Amino acid sequence: MKKIIKNHKAIAIKLETILAVTLVFLSALIMFSVKWLLATWSELTVDEIIYHMVAPLQGTSTAMLKEYILHCSIPAFLVSMIVMAMFMIFRKKRAYGYALMISFAGAFFTTGFTVANAWDDLDIGNYLVSQFETSDFIDQNYVDPKDVKLEFPEKKKNLIYLYLESTEVTFADQKSGGAFRENVIPELTSIALENEDFSGEDDKLNGGYAMPGATWTMGALFAQTSGLPLKISIDKNAMDSQSSFFPEIVTLGDILHKEGYNQEFLLGSVGYFGGRKLYFKSHGNYEIKDYSYWKNQHKFDPSYWVNWGFEDKKLYEYAKEELTKLSKKPEPFNLTLLTVDTHFPDGYVCEICQDKFDDQYANVYNCASRQVKEFVDWCKTQDWFDDTTIVISGDHPTMDHDFCNNVPMEYERTVYTAYINSKAETEIKERRDYTTFDDFPTTLAAMGVKIEGDRLGLGTNLFSGERTLSEKYGREFEKGELEKKSKLMIKFGQIDKNAAFESKEAKELKEKEKKAKIEAETKNASTN
Repeated sequence: MKKIIKNHKAIAIKLETILAVTLVFLSALIMFSVKWLLATWSELTVDEIIYHMVAPLQGTSTAMLKEYILHCSIPAFLVSMIVMAMFMIFRKKRAYGYALMISFAGAFFTTGFTVANAWDDLDIGNYLVSQFETSDFIDQNYVDPKDVKLEFPEKKKNLIYLYLESTEVTFADQKSGGAFRENVIPELTSIALENEDFSGEDDKLNGGYAMPGATWTMGALFAQTSGLPLKISIDKNAMDSQSSFFPEIVTLGDILHKEGYNQEFLLGSVGYFGGRKLYFKSHGNYEIKDYSYWKNQHKFDPSYWVNWGFEDKKLYEYAKEELTKLSKKPEPFNLTLLTVDTHFPDGYVCEICQDKFDDQYANVYNCASRQVKEFVDWCKTQDWFDDTTIVISGDHPTMDHDFCNNVPMEYERTVYTAYINSKAETEIKERRDYTTFDDFPTTLAAMGVKIEGDRLGLGTNLFSGERTLSEKYGREFEKGELEKKSKLMIKFGQIDKNAAFESKEAKELKEKEKKAKIEAETKNASTN
Protein backbone atom coordinates (compact mmCIF):
# COMPACT_ATOMS: atom_id res chain seq x y z
CA MET A 1 0.00 0.00 0.00
CA LYS A 2 2.81 2.35 0.92
CA LYS A 3 4.48 1.50 -2.37
CA ILE A 4 1.34 2.39 -4.32
CA ILE A 5 0.97 5.70 -2.47
CA LYS A 6 4.64 6.40 -3.09
CA ASN A 7 4.22 5.66 -6.82
CA HIS A 8 1.13 7.90 -7.03
CA LYS A 9 3.02 10.66 -5.28
CA ALA A 10 5.93 10.29 -7.70
CA ILE A 11 3.55 10.47 -10.67
CA ALA A 12 1.84 13.53 -9.18
CA ILE A 13 5.20 15.26 -8.73
CA LYS A 14 6.14 14.53 -12.36
CA LEU A 15 2.81 15.85 -13.63
CA GLU A 16 3.07 18.96 -11.46
CA THR A 17 6.61 19.54 -12.70
CA ILE A 18 5.62 19.12 -16.36
CA LEU A 19 2.64 21.45 -15.92
CA ALA A 20 4.73 24.08 -14.11
CA VAL A 21 7.54 23.98 -16.68
CA THR A 22 5.02 24.16 -19.56
CA LEU A 23 3.29 27.17 -18.02
CA VAL A 24 6.62 28.88 -17.41
CA PHE A 25 7.67 28.24 -21.01
CA LEU A 26 4.39 29.57 -22.42
CA SER A 27 4.38 32.65 -20.19
CA ALA A 28 8.01 33.38 -21.07
CA LEU A 29 7.30 32.87 -24.78
CA ILE A 30 4.33 35.25 -24.60
CA MET A 31 6.40 37.83 -22.73
CA PHE A 32 9.38 37.67 -25.10
CA SER A 33 7.07 37.61 -28.17
CA VAL A 34 5.14 40.71 -27.13
CA LYS A 35 8.36 42.48 -26.18
CA TRP A 36 9.85 41.59 -29.57
CA LEU A 37 6.72 42.66 -31.46
CA LEU A 38 6.53 46.03 -29.76
CA ALA A 39 10.28 46.64 -30.08
CA THR A 40 10.41 45.58 -33.74
CA TRP A 41 7.21 46.96 -35.25
CA SER A 42 6.25 50.60 -35.39
CA GLU A 43 2.56 51.53 -35.50
CA LEU A 44 1.54 47.87 -35.09
CA THR A 45 -2.24 47.44 -35.28
CA VAL A 46 -4.53 44.72 -33.96
CA ASP A 47 -6.08 44.36 -37.43
CA GLU A 48 -2.68 43.51 -38.85
CA ILE A 49 -1.88 40.98 -36.12
CA ILE A 50 -5.21 39.21 -36.62
CA TYR A 51 -4.85 39.14 -40.40
CA HIS A 52 -1.42 37.52 -40.30
CA MET A 53 -2.40 35.10 -37.55
CA VAL A 54 -4.87 33.49 -39.93
CA ALA A 55 -2.82 33.93 -43.12
CA PRO A 56 -0.31 31.24 -44.18
CA LEU A 57 3.23 31.72 -42.85
CA GLN A 58 4.85 30.16 -45.93
CA GLY A 59 7.01 32.71 -47.68
CA THR A 60 7.89 34.67 -44.57
CA SER A 61 11.43 36.02 -44.60
CA THR A 62 13.85 33.52 -43.06
CA ALA A 63 15.60 36.48 -41.43
CA MET A 64 12.42 37.37 -39.56
CA LEU A 65 11.85 33.78 -38.48
CA LYS A 66 15.43 33.58 -37.23
CA GLU A 67 14.95 36.87 -35.36
CA TYR A 68 11.85 35.46 -33.66
CA ILE A 69 13.57 32.21 -32.73
CA LEU A 70 16.63 34.08 -31.44
CA HIS A 71 14.75 36.70 -29.41
CA CYS A 72 11.69 34.73 -28.31
CA SER A 73 11.82 30.94 -28.60
CA ILE A 74 15.37 30.37 -27.37
CA PRO A 75 15.09 32.69 -24.31
CA ALA A 76 11.76 31.06 -23.36
CA PHE A 77 13.33 27.62 -23.70
CA LEU A 78 16.30 28.62 -21.54
CA VAL A 79 14.02 29.99 -18.81
CA SER A 80 12.01 26.76 -18.77
CA MET A 81 15.22 24.70 -18.58
CA ILE A 82 16.40 26.74 -15.58
CA VAL A 83 13.07 26.06 -13.87
CA MET A 84 13.35 22.37 -14.78
CA ALA A 85 16.82 22.24 -13.22
CA MET A 86 15.46 23.93 -10.10
CA PHE A 87 12.80 21.23 -9.76
CA MET A 88 15.38 18.50 -10.25
CA ILE A 89 17.47 19.95 -7.42
CA PHE A 90 14.53 20.35 -5.02
CA ARG A 91 12.46 17.31 -6.06
CA LYS A 92 13.12 15.44 -2.77
CA LYS A 93 13.24 18.44 -0.49
CA ARG A 94 10.61 20.49 1.31
CA ALA A 95 11.53 23.48 -0.84
CA TYR A 96 9.96 21.68 -3.85
CA GLY A 97 6.49 22.84 -2.83
CA TYR A 98 7.60 26.46 -2.57
CA ALA A 99 9.38 26.20 -5.93
CA LEU A 100 6.18 24.86 -7.47
CA MET A 101 4.07 27.70 -6.03
CA ILE A 102 6.60 30.32 -7.13
CA SER A 103 6.63 28.86 -10.67
CA PHE A 104 2.84 28.90 -10.99
CA ALA A 105 2.59 32.39 -9.50
CA GLY A 106 5.46 33.67 -11.67
CA ALA A 107 3.89 32.26 -14.85
CA PHE A 108 0.49 33.82 -14.17
CA PHE A 109 1.99 37.14 -13.02
CA THR A 110 4.26 37.35 -16.10
CA THR A 111 1.38 36.56 -18.46
CA GLY A 112 -0.87 39.08 -16.75
CA PHE A 113 1.78 41.81 -16.82
CA THR A 114 2.52 41.10 -20.50
CA VAL A 115 -1.15 41.21 -21.48
CA ALA A 116 -1.60 44.47 -19.56
CA ASN A 117 1.43 45.98 -21.30
CA ALA A 118 0.22 44.89 -24.74
CA TRP A 119 -3.28 46.11 -23.90
CA ASP A 120 -1.96 49.64 -23.43
CA ASP A 121 0.60 49.71 -26.24
CA LEU A 122 -1.71 48.20 -28.87
CA ASP A 123 -4.75 50.06 -27.57
CA ILE A 124 -6.65 46.78 -27.44
CA GLY A 125 -9.35 48.26 -25.23
CA ASN A 126 -10.42 50.81 -27.83
CA TYR A 127 -10.06 48.19 -30.56
CA LEU A 128 -12.45 45.82 -28.76
CA VAL A 129 -14.87 48.67 -28.16
CA SER A 130 -14.74 49.53 -31.86
CA GLN A 131 -15.59 45.91 -32.72
CA PHE A 132 -18.82 46.21 -30.79
CA GLU A 133 -19.58 49.53 -32.47
CA THR A 134 -21.00 49.57 -35.96
CA SER A 135 -20.41 52.50 -38.29
CA ASP A 136 -22.26 53.24 -41.51
CA PHE A 137 -19.42 55.50 -42.71
CA ILE A 138 -18.28 53.04 -45.40
CA ASP A 139 -21.87 52.14 -46.26
CA GLN A 140 -22.79 55.80 -46.76
CA ASN A 141 -19.63 56.93 -48.60
CA TYR A 142 -18.76 53.91 -50.73
CA VAL A 143 -19.22 54.48 -54.45
CA ASP A 144 -19.65 51.15 -56.21
CA PRO A 145 -17.72 51.11 -59.52
CA LYS A 146 -20.52 48.95 -60.95
CA ASP A 147 -22.77 52.02 -60.82
CA VAL A 148 -20.25 54.48 -62.29
CA LYS A 149 -19.78 55.29 -65.96
CA LEU A 150 -16.13 54.99 -66.96
CA GLU A 151 -15.04 56.33 -70.34
CA PHE A 152 -11.64 55.16 -71.57
CA PRO A 153 -9.77 57.15 -74.22
CA GLU A 154 -9.90 55.85 -77.79
CA LYS A 155 -6.28 54.79 -77.49
CA LYS A 156 -6.01 53.15 -74.10
CA LYS A 157 -2.96 53.99 -72.01
CA ASN A 158 -0.65 51.40 -70.49
CA LEU A 159 -0.04 51.32 -66.76
CA ILE A 160 3.03 50.54 -64.68
CA TYR A 161 2.17 50.45 -60.98
CA LEU A 162 5.20 50.27 -58.72
CA TYR A 163 4.63 49.50 -55.05
CA LEU A 164 7.67 50.43 -52.97
CA GLU A 165 7.85 48.40 -49.77
CA SER A 166 7.53 50.55 -46.62
CA THR A 167 8.51 53.78 -48.40
CA GLU A 168 7.45 57.10 -46.85
CA VAL A 169 7.76 60.79 -47.60
CA THR A 170 9.30 60.90 -44.11
CA PHE A 171 12.70 59.77 -45.39
CA ALA A 172 13.30 62.93 -47.39
CA ASP A 173 14.99 65.90 -45.73
CA GLN A 174 12.99 68.53 -43.87
CA LYS A 175 13.47 71.10 -46.63
CA SER A 176 11.74 68.73 -49.06
CA GLY A 177 8.87 67.92 -46.71
CA GLY A 178 10.40 64.88 -45.03
CA ALA A 179 11.48 64.51 -41.41
CA PHE A 180 15.14 63.48 -41.76
CA ARG A 181 18.12 65.81 -41.47
CA GLU A 182 19.70 64.30 -44.59
CA ASN A 183 17.68 63.13 -47.58
CA VAL A 184 17.81 59.33 -47.80
CA ILE A 185 15.69 59.20 -50.99
CA PRO A 186 16.94 62.11 -53.16
CA GLU A 187 16.04 60.50 -56.50
CA LEU A 188 12.50 59.68 -55.36
CA THR A 189 12.17 63.23 -54.05
CA SER A 190 13.08 64.68 -57.44
CA ILE A 191 10.70 62.31 -59.25
CA ALA A 192 7.74 63.34 -57.08
CA LEU A 193 8.47 67.08 -57.27
CA GLU A 194 9.02 66.99 -61.04
CA ASN A 195 5.82 65.04 -61.68
CA GLU A 196 2.62 64.92 -59.59
CA ASP A 197 2.21 64.19 -55.87
CA PHE A 198 -0.67 66.64 -55.27
CA SER A 199 1.36 69.07 -53.24
CA GLY A 200 -0.03 71.91 -55.35
CA GLU A 201 2.30 74.87 -55.69
CA ASP A 202 4.09 73.82 -52.49
CA ASP A 203 7.71 72.72 -52.97
CA LYS A 204 7.40 70.05 -50.26
CA LEU A 205 6.50 66.43 -50.90
CA ASN A 206 2.98 65.19 -50.29
CA GLY A 207 1.82 61.60 -49.82
CA GLY A 208 -1.19 59.46 -49.04
CA TYR A 209 -2.19 58.65 -45.47
CA ALA A 210 -2.55 54.93 -44.69
CA MET A 211 -5.86 54.42 -42.91
CA PRO A 212 -6.82 51.44 -40.68
CA GLY A 213 -6.98 48.32 -42.83
CA ALA A 214 -4.24 49.64 -45.14
CA THR A 215 -1.15 49.62 -42.92
CA TRP A 216 0.44 46.34 -44.06
CA THR A 217 1.27 45.06 -47.54
CA MET A 218 -1.88 43.10 -48.41
CA GLY A 219 -4.05 45.77 -46.83
CA ALA A 220 -2.20 48.44 -48.81
CA LEU A 221 -2.53 46.62 -52.14
CA PHE A 222 -6.23 46.13 -51.43
CA ALA A 223 -6.78 49.77 -50.44
CA GLN A 224 -5.01 51.28 -53.44
CA THR A 225 -6.82 49.10 -55.98
CA SER A 226 -10.30 48.90 -54.43
CA GLY A 227 -10.62 52.10 -52.39
CA LEU A 228 -11.53 50.03 -49.31
CA PRO A 229 -9.84 49.03 -46.03
CA LEU A 230 -9.08 45.33 -45.61
CA LYS A 231 -11.27 44.81 -42.58
CA ILE A 232 -13.03 41.59 -41.59
CA SER A 233 -14.62 40.77 -38.25
CA ILE A 234 -12.44 38.73 -35.87
CA ASP A 235 -14.57 35.59 -35.93
CA LYS A 236 -14.56 35.39 -39.72
CA ASN A 237 -11.04 36.48 -40.59
CA ALA A 238 -9.55 33.44 -42.26
CA MET A 239 -8.62 34.49 -45.79
CA ASP A 240 -6.25 31.56 -46.27
CA SER A 241 -9.25 29.21 -46.10
CA GLN A 242 -11.27 31.06 -48.74
CA SER A 243 -11.65 30.31 -52.44
CA SER A 244 -12.11 34.00 -53.36
CA PHE A 245 -11.09 37.41 -52.06
CA PHE A 246 -14.02 39.82 -51.60
CA PRO A 247 -15.78 38.48 -54.72
CA GLU A 248 -18.49 41.17 -54.87
CA ILE A 249 -16.25 44.23 -55.20
CA VAL A 250 -14.93 45.75 -58.42
CA THR A 251 -11.27 46.74 -58.38
CA LEU A 252 -8.73 48.39 -60.64
CA GLY A 253 -7.73 44.95 -61.93
CA ASP A 254 -11.35 44.03 -62.72
CA ILE A 255 -11.89 47.26 -64.64
CA LEU A 256 -8.72 46.91 -66.72
CA HIS A 257 -9.36 43.20 -67.35
CA LYS A 258 -12.81 44.05 -68.74
CA GLU A 259 -11.16 46.62 -71.02
CA GLY A 260 -8.86 43.97 -72.50
CA TYR A 261 -5.61 44.73 -70.67
CA ASN A 262 -2.84 42.16 -70.30
CA GLN A 263 -2.04 42.23 -66.59
CA GLU A 264 0.96 40.92 -64.68
CA PHE A 265 1.94 41.08 -61.03
CA LEU A 266 5.70 40.79 -60.50
CA LEU A 267 7.31 40.28 -57.12
CA GLY A 268 10.50 38.81 -55.67
CA SER A 269 8.76 36.94 -52.86
CA VAL A 270 6.20 34.11 -52.99
CA GLY A 271 2.84 35.26 -54.29
CA TYR A 272 0.57 33.36 -51.94
CA PHE A 273 1.95 35.04 -48.79
CA GLY A 274 -0.77 37.17 -47.19
CA GLY A 275 -3.31 36.26 -49.89
CA ARG A 276 -1.70 38.37 -52.62
CA LYS A 277 -1.96 35.76 -55.36
CA LEU A 278 -5.57 34.96 -54.47
CA TYR A 279 -6.49 38.65 -54.62
CA PHE A 280 -4.85 39.47 -57.96
CA LYS A 281 -6.06 36.26 -59.60
CA SER A 282 -9.61 36.87 -58.30
CA HIS A 283 -9.66 40.48 -59.46
CA GLY A 284 -8.24 40.96 -62.93
CA ASN A 285 -6.87 37.49 -63.67
CA TYR A 286 -3.30 38.79 -63.39
CA GLU A 287 -0.44 36.52 -64.36
CA ILE A 288 1.43 36.11 -61.09
CA LYS A 289 5.17 36.05 -61.66
CA ASP A 290 6.73 35.56 -58.24
CA TYR A 291 9.78 33.84 -56.77
CA SER A 292 8.47 30.38 -57.70
CA TYR A 293 7.72 31.44 -61.27
CA TRP A 294 11.16 32.93 -61.88
CA LYS A 295 12.85 29.95 -60.28
CA ASN A 296 11.03 27.69 -62.75
CA GLN A 297 12.21 29.98 -65.53
CA HIS A 298 15.76 29.05 -64.44
CA LYS A 299 16.60 32.70 -63.78
CA PHE A 300 18.71 31.70 -60.79
CA ASP A 301 19.93 28.64 -58.95
CA PRO A 302 17.00 26.66 -57.44
CA SER A 303 18.60 26.97 -53.99
CA TYR A 304 18.91 30.76 -54.24
CA TRP A 305 17.01 32.58 -51.49
CA VAL A 306 17.83 35.90 -49.85
CA ASN A 307 15.66 38.03 -47.60
CA TRP A 308 12.09 37.26 -48.82
CA GLY A 309 13.11 35.50 -52.05
CA PHE A 310 15.30 37.47 -54.41
CA GLU A 311 16.46 41.08 -54.42
CA ASP A 312 14.89 44.04 -56.26
CA LYS A 313 17.83 44.33 -58.66
CA LYS A 314 16.66 41.11 -60.29
CA LEU A 315 13.01 42.21 -60.16
CA TYR A 316 13.72 45.32 -62.22
CA GLU A 317 15.70 43.27 -64.76
CA TYR A 318 12.80 40.86 -65.17
CA ALA A 319 10.32 43.76 -65.34
CA LYS A 320 12.22 45.25 -68.28
CA GLU A 321 12.05 41.91 -70.09
CA GLU A 322 8.32 41.62 -69.42
CA LEU A 323 7.63 45.18 -70.54
CA THR A 324 9.47 44.55 -73.80
CA LYS A 325 7.27 41.48 -74.42
CA LEU A 326 4.02 43.16 -73.37
CA SER A 327 4.67 46.22 -75.53
CA LYS A 328 4.77 44.03 -78.65
CA LYS A 329 1.24 42.75 -78.07
CA PRO A 330 -1.73 44.60 -79.60
CA GLU A 331 -3.55 44.96 -76.24
CA PRO A 332 -2.67 47.59 -73.62
CA PHE A 333 -0.84 46.34 -70.53
CA ASN A 334 -0.78 46.80 -66.76
CA LEU A 335 2.47 45.71 -65.15
CA THR A 336 2.34 45.86 -61.35
CA LEU A 337 5.52 45.43 -59.33
CA LEU A 338 6.07 44.97 -55.60
CA THR A 339 9.58 45.54 -54.25
CA VAL A 340 10.84 43.98 -51.02
CA ASP A 341 14.43 45.05 -50.25
CA THR A 342 13.21 47.84 -47.96
CA HIS A 343 11.17 45.53 -45.76
CA PHE A 344 11.98 45.88 -42.08
CA PRO A 345 13.99 45.08 -40.04
CA ASP A 346 16.85 47.08 -41.57
CA GLY A 347 16.21 46.05 -45.19
CA TYR A 348 18.35 43.86 -47.45
CA VAL A 349 21.81 45.03 -48.52
CA CYS A 350 22.30 43.95 -52.14
CA GLU A 351 25.48 44.03 -54.22
CA ILE A 352 24.83 47.55 -55.57
CA CYS A 353 24.07 49.20 -52.22
CA GLN A 354 26.43 52.00 -51.24
CA ASP A 355 27.69 52.75 -47.74
CA LYS A 356 26.69 56.44 -47.60
CA PHE A 357 24.97 56.49 -44.21
CA ASP A 358 25.77 55.13 -40.77
CA ASP A 359 22.45 53.27 -40.71
CA GLN A 360 21.96 50.10 -42.80
CA TYR A 361 18.27 50.78 -43.42
CA ALA A 362 19.10 54.26 -44.72
CA ASN A 363 21.60 52.74 -47.16
CA VAL A 364 19.00 50.26 -48.40
CA TYR A 365 16.42 53.02 -48.95
CA ASN A 366 19.04 55.10 -50.72
CA CYS A 367 19.79 52.16 -53.00
CA ALA A 368 16.06 51.64 -53.64
CA SER A 369 15.74 55.31 -54.59
CA ARG A 370 18.53 55.02 -57.15
CA GLN A 371 17.06 51.82 -58.60
CA VAL A 372 13.67 53.45 -59.13
CA LYS A 373 15.28 56.37 -60.99
CA GLU A 374 17.25 54.00 -63.21
CA PHE A 375 14.09 52.03 -63.99
CA VAL A 376 12.05 55.17 -64.77
CA ASP A 377 14.89 56.56 -66.92
CA TRP A 378 14.93 53.28 -68.86
CA CYS A 379 11.16 53.48 -69.36
CA LYS A 380 11.53 56.98 -70.79
CA THR A 381 13.79 55.64 -73.56
CA GLN A 382 11.23 53.08 -74.74
CA ASP A 383 8.88 53.57 -77.69
CA TRP A 384 5.84 52.81 -75.54
CA PHE A 385 6.59 55.40 -72.82
CA ASP A 386 4.42 58.21 -74.22
CA ASP A 387 1.42 55.89 -74.05
CA THR A 388 2.17 54.73 -70.51
CA THR A 389 1.30 56.14 -67.09
CA ILE A 390 3.58 55.23 -64.20
CA VAL A 391 2.31 55.25 -60.62
CA ILE A 392 4.88 54.95 -57.83
CA SER A 393 3.58 54.50 -54.33
CA GLY A 394 4.82 53.27 -51.00
CA ASP A 395 2.59 50.45 -49.87
CA HIS A 396 2.46 51.53 -46.20
CA PRO A 397 4.63 53.32 -43.60
CA THR A 398 7.62 51.36 -42.39
CA MET A 399 7.07 49.10 -39.39
CA ASP A 400 10.65 49.43 -38.21
CA HIS A 401 10.58 50.70 -34.64
CA ASP A 402 13.99 52.36 -34.52
CA PHE A 403 14.34 54.00 -37.93
CA CYS A 404 11.87 56.79 -37.18
CA ASN A 405 12.82 57.34 -33.53
CA ASN A 406 13.89 60.94 -34.21
CA VAL A 407 10.78 61.83 -36.20
CA PRO A 408 8.74 64.42 -34.22
CA MET A 409 5.44 63.11 -32.85
CA GLU A 410 3.54 65.91 -34.57
CA TYR A 411 4.94 64.99 -38.01
CA GLU A 412 2.31 63.26 -40.15
CA ARG A 413 3.82 60.21 -41.80
CA THR A 414 2.49 59.47 -45.27
CA VAL A 415 3.46 56.99 -47.97
CA TYR A 416 5.49 58.14 -50.96
CA THR A 417 3.36 59.04 -54.01
CA ALA A 418 4.21 60.07 -57.58
CA TYR A 419 2.22 60.03 -60.83
CA ILE A 420 4.36 60.13 -63.97
CA ASN A 421 3.13 60.89 -67.48
CA SER A 422 -0.42 61.57 -66.35
CA LYS A 423 -3.04 62.23 -69.00
CA ALA A 424 -5.08 64.36 -66.58
CA GLU A 425 -4.54 67.91 -65.36
CA THR A 426 -5.05 68.92 -61.73
CA GLU A 427 -8.03 71.23 -61.20
CA ILE A 428 -6.99 72.20 -57.64
CA LYS A 429 -3.59 73.85 -57.30
CA GLU A 430 -3.60 73.59 -53.51
CA ARG A 431 -1.98 70.90 -51.41
CA ARG A 432 -4.38 67.94 -51.08
CA ASP A 433 -5.18 65.96 -47.94
CA TYR A 434 -5.67 62.40 -49.14
CA THR A 435 -5.41 58.72 -48.26
CA THR A 436 -4.25 55.68 -50.22
CA PHE A 437 -7.93 54.95 -51.01
CA ASP A 438 -7.78 57.91 -53.39
CA ASP A 439 -5.17 56.14 -55.54
CA PHE A 440 -7.90 53.91 -57.01
CA PRO A 441 -9.81 56.51 -59.05
CA THR A 442 -6.76 58.76 -59.42
CA THR A 443 -4.83 56.03 -61.23
CA LEU A 444 -7.64 55.60 -63.77
CA ALA A 445 -7.87 59.37 -64.24
CA ALA A 446 -4.11 59.55 -64.80
CA MET A 447 -4.61 57.00 -67.62
CA GLY A 448 -7.07 59.35 -69.28
CA VAL A 449 -10.26 57.66 -68.02
CA LYS A 450 -13.22 59.95 -67.42
CA ILE A 451 -14.96 58.99 -64.17
CA GLU A 452 -18.57 59.98 -63.63
CA GLY A 453 -18.67 61.86 -60.32
CA ASP A 454 -14.88 61.49 -59.86
CA ARG A 455 -15.24 58.98 -57.01
CA LEU A 456 -14.74 55.21 -56.71
CA GLY A 457 -14.80 53.14 -53.53
CA LEU A 458 -13.89 55.50 -50.70
CA GLY A 459 -11.50 57.26 -53.03
CA THR A 460 -11.62 60.56 -54.89
CA ASN A 461 -9.96 61.44 -58.18
CA LEU A 462 -7.26 63.83 -56.97
CA PHE A 463 -6.97 65.47 -60.38
CA SER A 464 -10.57 66.66 -60.04
CA GLY A 465 -12.06 69.43 -57.92
CA GLU A 466 -13.99 66.91 -55.81
CA ARG A 467 -13.07 66.86 -52.12
CA THR A 468 -11.58 63.73 -50.60
CA LEU A 469 -13.28 62.15 -47.59
CA SER A 470 -10.37 63.38 -45.44
CA GLU A 471 -10.95 66.93 -46.65
CA LYS A 472 -14.70 66.60 -46.18
CA TYR A 473 -14.86 64.95 -42.75
CA GLY A 474 -11.38 65.42 -41.29
CA ARG A 475 -8.78 62.68 -41.14
CA GLU A 476 -9.23 61.82 -37.45
CA PHE A 477 -13.00 61.39 -37.80
CA GLU A 478 -12.53 59.22 -40.88
CA LYS A 479 -9.94 57.10 -39.09
CA GLY A 480 -12.18 56.63 -36.06
CA GLU A 481 -15.11 55.49 -38.18
CA LEU A 482 -12.98 53.05 -40.19
CA GLU A 483 -11.85 51.35 -36.98
CA LYS A 484 -15.45 50.31 -36.30
CA LYS A 485 -17.29 47.38 -37.83
CA SER A 486 -19.05 47.83 -41.15
CA LYS A 487 -21.97 45.67 -42.27
CA LEU A 488 -21.10 46.45 -45.88
CA MET A 489 -17.53 45.13 -45.47
CA ILE A 490 -18.82 41.94 -43.86
CA LYS A 491 -21.22 41.53 -46.79
CA PHE A 492 -18.42 42.16 -49.30
CA GLY A 493 -16.14 39.66 -47.58
CA GLN A 494 -18.42 36.70 -48.36
CA ILE A 495 -16.64 34.63 -45.71
CA ASP A 496 -17.28 30.90 -45.84
CA LYS A 497 -17.82 30.06 -42.16
CA ASN A 498 -17.48 26.33 -42.71
CA ALA A 499 -14.15 26.80 -44.46
CA ALA A 500 -12.98 29.25 -41.81
CA PHE A 501 -13.63 26.78 -38.98
CA GLU A 502 -12.96 23.46 -40.70
CA SER A 503 -10.82 20.81 -39.04
CA LYS A 504 -7.05 20.94 -38.98
CA GLU A 505 -6.86 17.83 -41.16
CA ALA A 506 -9.16 19.36 -43.77
CA LYS A 507 -7.11 22.57 -43.80
CA GLU A 508 -3.89 20.61 -44.28
CA LEU A 509 -5.46 18.68 -47.17
CA LYS A 510 -6.68 21.89 -48.79
CA GLU A 511 -3.23 23.44 -48.36
CA LYS A 512 -1.62 20.42 -50.07
CA GLU A 513 -4.10 20.69 -52.94
CA LYS A 514 -3.41 24.42 -53.23
CA LYS A 515 0.35 23.81 -53.24
CA ALA A 516 0.00 21.09 -55.91
CA LYS A 517 -2.07 23.47 -58.04
CA ILE A 518 0.56 26.22 -57.70
CA GLU A 519 3.34 23.80 -58.66
CA ALA A 520 1.35 22.65 -61.68
CA GLU A 521 0.74 26.25 -62.77
CA THR A 522 4.39 27.23 -62.45
CA LYS A 523 5.43 24.05 -64.29
CA ASN A 524 3.06 24.87 -67.16
CA ALA A 525 4.30 28.47 -67.19
CA SER A 526 7.91 27.32 -67.46
CA THR A 527 7.12 25.10 -70.47
CA ASN A 528 5.27 27.85 -72.37
